[in-house]
Formats: sequence, structure tokens, C-alpha cells
Amino acid sequence: MSRSWGRALGGLLLAFLMATSAGPGTARATEPATGRIPSVGTAWDQPGPYEVTVDIEAVHTFYHPKDMGQRGELHPVVIWGNGTGAVPGIYSSLLRHWASHGFIVAAANTPTSNFALSMRAGIDVLEHRNADSSSPFYRKVDLEHIGSAGHSQGGAAAVNAAVDPAVPIQPGPLTDPDLMDEPVFYLAGQRDLTVWPALVQALYRDSSHVPAVYGEVRGAGHLSSIGDGGDFRAPTTAWLRFWLMGDENARGTFFGPGCAYCTDTDLWSGWERNTRALQIPGPTV
Repeated sequence: MSRSWGRALGGLLLAFLMATSAGPGTARATEPATGRIPSVGTAWDQPGPYEVTVDIEAVHTFYHPKDMGQRGELHPVVIWGNGTGAVPGIYSSLLRHWASHGFIVAAANTPTSNFALSMRAGIDVLEHRNADSSSPFYRKVDLEHIGSAGHSQGGAAAVNAAVDPAVPIQPGPLTDPDLMDEPVFYLAGQRDLTVWPALVQALYRDSSHVPAVYGEVRGAGHLSSIGDGGDFRAPTTAWLRFWLMGDENARGTFFGPGCAYCTDTDLWSGWERNTRALQIPGPTV
């Protein structure tokens, strides 16, 4: 990592840590008890229906709906890995956004996430709390649906930690897709001079054994995904909602011959789906 990148990241870290906690997820859900996460249509970039709370702990920071399970629903988990030298506060608005859509985000506080040990430990913590009748997480965690996501070094860790579908955002090179057996959505930035798009494409092409999608965000640099996620926010939300919640509104965004992102040249400077991804059917209506 260059000194200029380190200075930029440090300054942004300070700015985000000093920011207010206001952000996505301020609208309260009002649907009756259904046992399901509410639909948001295709408004992936907009706040979801849940009010969000954040628990900052020694090893993890948890972003989650304030009133978990209020409809009898279980909340899928996203484990998160930070970029080199970063902490979850750098990405707070993005992680809050996911929580507003009904996810429990277990963000590892470590600035060196590559080996994914702290990320995976977040699953153990939630498993324990899900079984603890004194915990607000009691019987509200969907431990059958656990996604992994991260940025830069944490993007590589998202592949290393993959349990269910992965979302590596501008991932570093210290990972091996051959160790992963889950659908994966690789995200690159067209103007990323830290993790070049070609490096992300190489990981994508080494993932032929799983459904894999590659999206290169037009005009994005390496810092474009921090904060609220920028143009990375909507596609990552849609991917997580489809794979972890079974949200059929997101299917046609990625899959089928007329997938919405396939022709969105305003958002993407590069877009590819491998053979296994092409086999996933699109919407039936």
C-alpha cells in the first residue's frame, strides 16, 4: 500500500469516525407479522424498511435491525472484512444500509483481515447469542444463510471466509478462489490504481467452478466504495438479497438473457457472467 493511499485512508477514517450516526435505515417497517423480510421492490440503493442499531465491541462491530424478528422473520448474516489499515467505521454507511434491509452485519474490527479469522469468529458469536435467551439476538439469526463481503484486503478475505455467496469488493490478491464453493460477485473499479481491474478479472476467471459475475464500476477508484458504498451499494445489496433472502425481485438484475445489469453501460465499464452463472434461470414473469 502506498504512503499516499495510507494518508488518504487515515484522513477518511477520521472523517467517518467523527460523522454522525444518521444514515440509511431510519424508516421503521410497518408490515404485519409474516415471517419474511419485507420486499423493497428494486430500490436497492435506497434505505430498507428497518431502523438500524450499531453495537461496537472489542472484536466486532454489529450492524443490525433495531427490532429484529418483529414479524417472526429470521435475519441473514453478512460477515465483513475491512481494507488494509481500516476499521468498520470507514464503511459505516454501507454496512448500516445492509442492516436496514434486514441483514445482521458482523464486521471484524481488525485492520488486517486477510486470513478471515475474525470474520469467521463473528459467526460463532452470533451462533452463541442466537441460543442465549437473554440476548436480543435470541432465535432471530438466520444461521443457514451467511454471506461474506469485504473491501480490498477484506475483499480477498471475503473469498477466504466464504460460507454462502461472497461479495469481494476490489479484492486484493492474497486469496484462492479454488478453495471456495459458493456463488461470487467480483466488483472492480475502472480507475482503481491499487487493485487493477485486471487483477479482479483474474480471480473471476479462476472461479469457473462456481457461478461467478464480474462487474467493473465505471469511473470508480479504490476509495469509491467506502462510506455509503457509492455505486457499489445497489448491486451488492441486490446480490445479498437474492442469495440470502431469496428475493426474486433481484433475480432479473443478474440472471436470465435480459438481466438488467447486462446492458447498464452507465453503471458498468465491464460486465461478465461465467458459464455457471448463465445457467441460473431468469425471472419467469
